[in-house]
Amino acid sequence: MAPISLSFSSSLLPTPLPNNNSSSSSNYIILRAQEPNFLVVRCAFAAPARSTTPSSSEARKRHWKRGEYPGIPETAKPGISRNPPIKNVKKKLDRKNKAKAWANTVTESLSERIQNKQWFQALEVFDMLRQQPFYQPKEGTYMKLLVLLGKSGQPHRSRQLFDTMVEEGCEPTPELYTALLAAYCRSNLIEEAFSIFNRMKTLPHCQPDVFTYSTLIKGCVDASQFELVESLYEEMDERLISPNTVTQNIVLSGYGRGGKFEQMEKVLSGMLESTTCRPDVWTMNIILSVFGNMGQIDMMEKWYEKFRNFGVEPETRTFNILIGAYGKKRMYDKMSSVMEYMRKLQFPWTTSTYNNVIEAFADVGDVKHMECTFDQMRAEGMKPDTKTFCCLIIGYANAGLFHKVVSKVQLAGKFEIPENTSFYNAVISACAKAEDLMEMERVFKRMKDKQCVPNSTTYSIMVEAYRREGMNDKIYYLELETQEIVS
Repeated sequence: MAPISLSFSSSLLPTPLPNNNSSSSSNYIILRAQEPNFLVVRCAFAAPARSTTPSSSEARKRHWKRGEYPGIPETAKPGISRNPPIKNVKKKLDRKNKAKAWANTVTESLSERIQNKQWFQALEVFDMLRQQPFYQPKEGTYMKLLVLLGKSGQPHRSRQLFDTMVEEGCEPTPELYTALLAAYCRSNLIEEAFSIFNRMKTLPHCQPDVFTYSTLIKGCVDASQFELVESLYEEMDERLISPNTVTQNIVLSGYGRGGKFEQMEKVLSGMLESTTCRPDVWTMNIILSVFGNMGQIDMMEKWYEKFRNFGVEPETRTFNILIGAYGKKRMYDKMSSVMEYMRKLQFPWTTSTYNNVIEAFADVGDVKHMECTFDQMRAEGMKPDTKTFCCLIIGYANAGLFHKVVSKVQLAGKFEIPENTSFYNAVISACAKAEDLMEMERVFKRMKDKQCVPNSTTYSIMVEAYRREGMNDKIYYLELETQEIVS
């Protein structure tokens, strides 16, 4: 069999593109799903065949009760020693479970909160842990909490935690300082991040490394402060710290999102010519995301072919990027073809794969196909995440089915889905579209009660809702609140 190669002009596009007519195009993926050889919507797995005729030994086999010792089976070989019978198994297991140290319960609870990204609850459990006599401060625990707080938009709490760590006698390391610096970078607090960076340079054992510089450069490009990037590059050169592929990928992503395509191409050309910073699949994904998010499908496909010719192999995330880009442009034919190709190459469909398809239908309010995709997602055992429910809520709001928004919010609570800023923004937007301003305000209050920080999108949604109703006093107070947050 000839080797399979992915080409946008051949194997990935087996059928002509549909028209941009939304009514015909949106039905494509479901109509194709009804064909027997289409793999998008249903998959069934047959269980292994079992013999219905028991053997003579199986017929004589005794089925022992729970907790009862079965003795030596008839099929056991002679001469092999056995452990003595265990009496009262159930009682001993119950005693063992009840005797578990509370320390295990607290540490396991802390790990669970961190894993579920519940930063507020994690800090509460951590405070309980610190009060116990067996508590010993550990660098790994602080690192996990610092990373969690940084990702949750809590830089000031990260600083408090870092100071607590120092007070408890834990020696700061470059990794811990970098985690603290990253927390400020994620919240676009660049001055504070540089303050931490300069502090590191005064400590002999906490000198910045390539990861520190990469983190700070990412903060600069995310805040569109590109002028600082060159100075950091120069400083790295003075310190004989060479940027790696991760560093270059960060800069590429920033230039792409900032529309600085000339600089982006310059960095990419340098990577193609370099022997130490060769482009990898992350480079490929960044470039495809840049053009895919802008809707420049032709450029996305062109660069896909270039990276393949360069020897970069795609991964699941690469295909998810393509699916998301095609979905946003309502190119359901190509979106379906990529999904088929993933199945053919045995790339697993992930939560992101389903999210991209759900989002494509949600944006146009196509509830039927959105729900069909969500049902298949759950049928295949794929766990929905926060973005899944954000897309569902947006889809129902776009379709005017606001009662289903409520049911999906309740389902998210049942699944213990983390409620981040994007989740609340989706619910607030749905309330605004339903012109239910009282419920919108209740959701906004709950958002702040849950220590979830509103962003510019939150305020713009609410301001627009109040403006439609001529509620200028509400707009005034929101603007004051925005200024307080910024200050």
